[in-house]
Amino acid sequence: MDILPKDPVMLMSFVNMKLRDEYRTLEDFCAVYGLKEADLKARLEAAGFDWMPDIRQFR
Repeated sequence: MDILPKDPVMLMSFVNMKLRDEYRTLEDFCAVYGLKEADLKARLEAAGFDWMPDIRQFR
């Protein structure tokens, strides 16, 4: 996750923007950035954000 924003709010915003504009699934996003989906979810959930698959966003 070195190229991703360190700040959790910025990370959430970045991920949501990429999902809106470039990637159809969180799995696709994670594959491109070399991330484990569970690790990304855990990092954002630790900051208080929940993954909402029906709208493809963290909130």
